[in-house]
Amino acid sequence: MRGLIHGLLAAGVLLGIPGTVLAAEGAPAVDTGDTAWVLISAALVMLMTPGLAFFYGGMVRSKNVLTTIMQSFFIVAMVSVQWVLFGFSLAFGPDINGVIGSLSWAGLTDMALFAAPYEDYSATVPLFAFAAFQCMFAVITAALITGAYAERFKFGAFVLFTFLWTTFLYDPMAHWVWGVGGWLRDLGALDFAGGTVIHILSGVSGLVACIMLGKRSGKGVVPMLPHHLPMTVLGAALLWFGWFGFNAGSALGANGLAAGAFVVTQAAAAAATLSWVGAEWLVNGHPTMLGAASGCIAGLVAITPAAGFVTVVPAVLIGLIGGVLCFAAVAIVKAKLGYDDALDAFGVHGVGGTWGALATGLWATKTANSAGADGLFLRQRAPAVCTGGNGSGCHCAGRCWHLHNFKNSGRSYNPAC
Repeated sequence: MRGLIHGLLAAGVLLGIPGTVLAAEGAPAVDTGDTAWVLISAALVMLMTPGLAFFYGGMVRSKNVLTTIMQSFFIVAMVSVQWVLFGFSLAFGPDINGVIGSLSWAGLTDMALFAAPYEDYSATVPLFAFAAFQCMFAVITAALITGAYAERFKFGAFVLFTFLWTTFLYDPMAHWVWGVGGWLRDLGALDFAGGTVIHILSGVSGLVACIMLGKRSGKGVVPMLPHHLPMTVLGAALLWFGWFGFNAGSALGANGLAAGAFVVTQAAAAAATLSWVGAEWLVNGHPTMLGAASGCIAGLVAITPAAGFVTVVPAVLIGLIGGVLCFAAVAIVKAKLGYDDALDAFGVHGVGGTWGALATGLWATKTANSAGADGLFLRQRAPAVCTGGNGSGCHCAGRCWHLHNFKNSGRSYNPAC
């Protein structure tokens, strides 16, 4: 009887442990706190796309505002359906030659698999939660490109382009960078929250699209001023708010890594706002509200790949430099080269994402994330070389591509880096 009582008491203690759902022996356990944070982060990232609709909608001419908002809203629906049917499987399913995932996870039909944690991606949260979080990344990446070709696409062409781009560009790139077996991931490179897959890919794709489509009718002849800046500021505020889920949520857990990513995200966004406004004031003689809004987005873009790998002071520097670089790309380079990147998708996301990726290679430190790497500035006494199990070397700190690292969530990572 005494043994039975002790057993019942022990079971009661175990069942009362907060934050953990006990699993069968040998099976990974779901951490309820981590799961709640990832789901909340997914919702925050989802909110970013309507925020982007307002941000872009306020910058176009009044005759195009509904079309611009409709594009972002429709992308939420279309990409979400594509993602659950086969996009997630292509991006994160079992690897095929390091290039693409197989279709074995199409439809997310394996309830036993998706309702439980999956060690390679989400060690403490259900794979369903991870799939939902990544779905929102796919959604906003497709929406970002619309800023480059704004006021030029007919709706049917836009739908076809977005579907094909998501399937044949975003999904494979996501697999290369984040999928188990992806060739870039296997290089041991680092990217905390999507500087390469999201910002560089969308920015460069937008640049190519706007060049191929040509300039807007009347460009350089009739004024093309933002029709409603308060709408743009509202959108920027929603993007800033949602970005905490974007970056801190990429820790895939309610932990110190998420808290650090949250703080450096705020620091970089604020610093870039200051530097963009300062550069604009110096060059044009006066600051503008549009400049302040654009500056905060530039800082958020720049810190995205570095959010889980740098400390606060480097984050401020990344933001300060990122704000100036993006301002130069938007105000000077675009005019010099003559391409019509209507809402500066390349100038902010392409340039800011590239700077953030390079900056992570400069300032990354294991004090911020022990499973990361020390960047160039911390490797003055030795070459930045990581060696794989076959003895091949990759100079990852100096040319760091910065792909996802999920140390605390169990996402696999090359410890040699």
